Amino acid sequence: MYQADVRPKGTGTGAAIVEFTNMSGASCAVQGYPTAAGAANGSPEKNHPLAVTPTGSTSKVLLAPGAKAWVKLTFVQVQGEGDGYCVSGATPVTYPTLVVALPSGGAHQLALEDGVLAECDNTATVTAVTATKPS
Repeated sequence: MYQADVRPKGTGTGAAIVEFTNMSGASCAVQGYPTAAGAANGSPEKNHPLAVTPTGSTSKVLLAPGAKAWVKLTFVQVQGEGDGYCVSGATPVTYPTLVVALPSGGAHQLALEDGVLAECDNTATVTAVTATKPS
């Protein structure tokens, strides 16, 4: 998981790209929208589910062994410097990892390549699984 090039303005993560690889020896198909939960203290047993708003349409993505698929998660951005603030008045939250689950693909605990996730309002907008790498 890494920060997206195209993300909202602010001091939090804004948007992250999750890359999945078919590690099996057989082709598989994935379709739909992921669920996401912040893993408090990096512990999946302390998950805090995020309210997920799907965007875009879904289509079946066929993955050969070793092929990749992606989803993009966009968060309500933290504003300001230092500890920052949420426009809504909520307290910003940081998560060292996320637990992202694909339909029929299982849940995966993921960390950003650079830093931690910072977001407001415990919500995320998610794209459907795609075979095209988002920006």
